[in-house]
Amino acid sequence: MFIKSCDVSLIKNSRKEKTIQVVLNTYEGKFVCSAPSGKSKGKSEVLSYHVKGIGHSLKMLKVFCAKLKHKNFLIKKLSDIKKLTEVMHRFEAHHGKFGGNVFYVMEGVFLKAAAADKKLELWEFINDSVNNGHKPKMPTAVGNLFGGGLHSNTLPGKRPDFQEFLLIPNEKTFSRGVTVNYRAYEYARWLLKTLRRNDEGALATSKTNEESLEVMVKLSKKFKIRIGLDIAASSFYENGYYKYKNKDLIRDKTDQVDYIERLILKFGIFYVEDPMQEEDFSGFKQIMNTVKDYKKKSLIVGDDLTTTNIRLVRRAVASDSMNAMVIKPNQIGSILEVAEVVRYCKRHKIIMIFSHRSGETMDDILGDYVVGFGGHFIKTGIYGRERLIKLKRVMDIERSLR
Repeated sequence: MFIKSCDVSLIKNSRKEKTIQVVLNTYEGKFVCSAPSGKSKGKSEVLSYHVKGIGHSLKMLKVFCAKLKHKNFLIKKLSDIKKLTEVMHRFEAHHGKFGGNVFYVMEGVFLKAAAADKKLELWEFINDSVNNGHKPKMPTAVGNLFGGGLHSNTLPGKRPDFQEFLLIPNEKTFSRGVTVNYRAYEYARWLLKTLRRNDEGALATSKTNEESLEVMVKLSKKFKIRIGLDIAASSFYENGYYKYKNKDLIRDKTDQVDYIERLILKFGIFYVEDPMQEEDFSGFKQIMNTVKDYKKKSLIVGDDLTTTNIRLVRRAVASDSMNAMVIKPNQIGSILEVAEVVRYCKRHKIIMIFSHRSGETMDDILGDYVVGFGGHFIKTGIYGRERLIKLKRVMDIERSLR
């Protein structure tokens, strides 16, 4: 793969914040990748950029990319991306850390070019390396219906304390699932008579957690759809207590576990992400024990708990704290570490949810990642062009496999 040029620029993400985009020119064509950014972040996430900020990372990356011109990289399989990252690490030794988002965007654009060099789609290139080229199964779309928590803190008035109220279809095809999610979203918008949306395109509401779930139950019955929650408990955890603002009450650990268990049983919730604060592995385990006795299987999902970090994933699995986890490639800043997490999850039968971030771009690489790595779900939201382009990518892949 001969590098003709590698150009770096700043663009705006869906939150109108600055992010980095890289354009790589090779003899196979022009390839583009841009980095998303999260608003709700786990403590163990890698820094997105240099400690001096995105501007400093941009300057460093421009210098680095200028040195790549007329270089040749032999990237024939996923693990070969280390040839790029090793060069980046040597540069960091003299100039400081790039940040996870810089590695994300550089690895992404080089993988797109490497796949084209082998006359493959990116998902095929990854699938050949990870799954020995076996035909992949399509994931299920997880859509964000109502928004609360940090993703809605710029909106006036009250909002649910839980961050995301999710729709999870149970259809035979990915495309059909996306359609059902969108119809349910439009029906909920009509029920609530609202046009207000949050950072992720989710509908804004002043309802409590329980009132929002009552609406979800109506949708569940009408559209034969499953209910999910991203509680993001760390976002309202402080000094040993969970401080709920919508109802103005405080819960300790025991109360929080009991509350979440009651919600799961009462509303038949299928998917529960980060129900306890991010360091409470034992609290997660207590909820897992309740779910095991529940007649309908529920997913207890780690995100802030694990931050796509293999050390934390091993701890969560060993302590029986989760049966599913969110994978965000820029959370760990290394696609090879993502691959290690994926292999570990497959060995231990952990369900994988590949996820967007609240500040997204028009890059559709997440669709290739979820199919290529064999993810079970993709969480991208339901509304907004930055969300829909990722869903479209998976639908295009599904169509090509028929």
